[in-house]
Amino acid sequence: MSTQQAPSHHEQAYASLTRGLKELDIRGPSVPCNLVLIGDDAFPLAMNTQGQVLMAASLYGSGRIVVLGHESYLTTFPALVENALIWLRGDKSDNLSVAVHQGVKAVADNLSRSSFQATVVEKFHDNLGVGVYVTDAYSVEADGRDLVAYLKAGGGLLIAGQACHWAQEHPKENTLLNFPGNKVSSVAGIYFTGQYADVGWLPVYPQIPTSLLSVGIGKDFEDDLKFLLQGVSEFHFKDGIPSEVLVHGPLAFPIGSNEQGQPFVAGAYYGRGRVIVVTHEAALGHQMAPFLTNAIRWLDEGRNGVVGVVPSFDYSFNLLSNLGLRCEKTNFRKDLSVFVCQAYGDGHAQEIQEFVAEGGSLLIGGHAWAWAQTRHGQNPLTDFEGNHILNKMGLSLLGATLATGSYKAPVHSQAAKDNYHFRRLLRRFAGHVVKGEALTKNEESLLKKLGSDCANYLHMKAHDWYPYMQMVSTLMDMLKKSGMPQVGESCPVRTPEDHLLLNLGSEVYKVCPDPDALLPHLIKNNPVMPVVYNYKIKINVNTGAEEWLSTGLYLSPGMRTYMAMPAEIVNKGWKVQIGCQTDYLKHGELKRAPHVVEHFPVTSEVMQLEGPEVIVHIAISAPYYKSGVTTAADWSLLHKAPAPWAELKFENIIITVPSDVVRGLERPDEVAALWDDIMRGIADLAVIPHKLPRKERFVADVQISIGWMHSGYPIMMHSSDADSLVNLEKIRHTEIWGPIHELGHNQQRGCWEFRPHTTECTCNLWSVYVHEEVLGINRAKAHGDMTPDNRKSRTEEYVKGGRNLDKWRMWVALETYMQLQERFGWDAFKKVFAAYHKMTNTPSDNPGKMNLYAQTFSEAVGMNLTGFFKAWGWPIDAATEEKLSSLPAWTNHPMVQYG
Repeated sequence: MSTQQAPSHHEQAYASLTRGLKELDIRGPSVPCNLVLIGDDAFPLAMNTQGQVLMAASLYGSGRIVVLGHESYLTTFPALVENALIWLRGDKSDNLSVAVHQGVKAVADNLSRSSFQATVVEKFHDNLGVGVYVTDAYSVEADGRDLVAYLKAGGGLLIAGQACHWAQEHPKENTLLNFPGNKVSSVAGIYFTGQYADVGWLPVYPQIPTSLLSVGIGKDFEDDLKFLLQGVSEFHFKDGIPSEVLVHGPLAFPIGSNEQGQPFVAGAYYGRGRVIVVTHEAALGHQMAPFLTNAIRWLDEGRNGVVGVVPSFDYSFNLLSNLGLRCEKTNFRKDLSVFVCQAYGDGHAQEIQEFVAEGGSLLIGGHAWAWAQTRHGQNPLTDFEGNHILNKMGLSLLGATLATGSYKAPVHSQAAKDNYHFRRLLRRFAGHVVKGEALTKNEESLLKKLGSDCANYLHMKAHDWYPYMQMVSTLMDMLKKSGMPQVGESCPVRTPEDHLLLNLGSEVYKVCPDPDALLPHLIKNNPVMPVVYNYKIKINVNTGAEEWLSTGLYLSPGMRTYMAMPAEIVNKGWKVQIGCQTDYLKHGELKRAPHVVEHFPVTSEVMQLEGPEVIVHIAISAPYYKSGVTTAADWSLLHKAPAPWAELKFENIIITVPSDVVRGLERPDEVAALWDDIMRGIADLAVIPHKLPRKERFVADVQISIGWMHSGYPIMMHSSDADSLVNLEKIRHTEIWGPIHELGHNQQRGCWEFRPHTTECTCNLWSVYVHEEVLGINRAKAHGDMTPDNRKSRTEEYVKGGRNLDKWRMWVALETYMQLQERFGWDAFKKVFAAYHKMTNTPSDNPGKMNLYAQTFSEAVGMNLTGFFKAWGWPIDAATEEKLSSLPAWTNHPMVQYG
């Protein structure tokens, strides 16, 4: 058991409710029921060692409610009851009247010695005029709507009871919906359940109690799934790409999921109502008719009420009407039984939540992936409109996409017990951490997804929402008990459990209320390094494209700093970035954490900034060299700076490597001069200005997302090869092919590239060019695959294979370009690239692009090359041959010898 720093209004309420209490002895004969809490305001007052809630409180509307898991607690804990009455009357400090239902008359007797004026009543009615009403959970009259209205309008309600005996006597009824007490308490997110709770001696904690074992689900949902899946064999998403939905509430459950356990249809109980989300609105049509029929009837709960469908849902309205349901085209109304809408608006979010909490139901369709793709930097969990409705209900649409098509519906009994559920598996993992309970192989296989779901949940950043902070506290405790694996090249992480803990560590640290208390459990060896103060960084950049401006500074794990930002860059799209390894790792074996970069908005206009300074108050100095600025004397000190990362900033490229790589580098100016030549060579072949609009970047790390190197901004490579970027001898003696290959990738353009044939081919034009024109290394020596024998054998094999264009890739495809280069020289390529710079509306299909390339190259060299390209199997059409017919034909090209 542990405690947490909860949001202030919940913590203040808890302090008021438990004032003066040190312990609660519930070892007597009364056996309470477990209470299930949902929503954003319900919080526990008492929790046993199994994580079961025995007493709870919440808010609804302007009112307050306290729920006790057994009616006997109304008399056995008089101090608690008196605290509850004081809190429940809220701002009505002058109203000391309390109405007590006759079923718990003993409460009134106890209050006779207090300042409260208790009156025993036969039943609740609107004219009581009291500040607080006290009742047992069995005496809620009719449907409890009067009590709900009283609570919503600002009344205080103390209700106590247990639903276990009732559930045994009503085995075919839904306890969550039909138990009398739940008709009132559930609107505030507290449910009596049919599950007995363990009893014992409970200490009263100074803060709201929580437990690793408190996560889990509040129902098995088998009866719900049986109803919803009857006659349903498949879910069809043929007309739209569905999103994934995160099912995170204790009364939320997946209905349909793919093989990886990602849900696309889910349901939930919320208050007295229900909700179903389908993650693409196009699925709310005829292809899903069997399921939608069941869904509407499950949502309607036998009321045979009006199903309101938003006017834009014509296909859903027609389908539901044809199924014999009472449908109306309408915007949101409170008198509906079921409201059917899209997830793309939140104009009635609070009204819809209250509508469902008080007994209505919601069918909502939509996806968040398109929203996420067009709003870079925004968080779908917090910013997507549909989630403003759904989050509190325990469901959230994610930006992740799932495949289109049909998905087999699960067998309801298996789905209830075996299907992946975020909270169920988290509860099992908590038991594994706390009690050493063994996980099944299937559970272990799903731990990676569990880690992803935990991270997604934490991205809600709902720090004013009690259940969120309870989850944060639970995950903190889990990390404290288990510790985070100390990953590195010599100690890689391989097990699903360690993957999960590694993924959770940084995510929990970012949102937890006390990161300093968590840090020692995450980083076991965090050496102290000397720091620098008030370091000034001058900004001089054209912000027309995203570019990283290096600081030459390092922050160790958990280190805090402050940055003074010039007014010119505030709220202009600028960000502070910590880290330079942007690759997200998905490998089975990890040598570093999967995600090691963070962005913080300074909050995108195109502007020229020159002169403003950013001041970093405290940081650690890193080995940092900047051409034209860093002197030899500066470097003699800087290359020994303590930070583990070093950076070299040259004219057109920035190289970030582990500091060990540069500790012995005495002449960075010579490395800079050579890289300046290389990058000018890159620009020459591409026919672009020598000064690139944005410097290229290399980052060397212990592990990257794909390949030995990969292109992008930055270009990523393994740290074991980092020396090849700064060692002059290695650069000058053929160990630079790979880095130039990646720089070539960054120069490729879709208009003259023919994917997938030339993806790994045309980038090598820059490798050959730089080696020969800058480094003076012949292509045959630059790479083993470029020897004459290898080139000839590849060509012959390609010809013997029938010149099948499917085989024209990588080295084979490069031979086509090498034959052109050896006949027409590099200037021909430069003329071709220059011509493409001026083109617009170029073809998008490979045949069209290949014909345009043949035409462009022919015109650049003044010779008809169609015969040559056709000899390589290119799909040259008659129109291209006609356009070039006036040019002299290249009749003695290298492919003539093959017939």
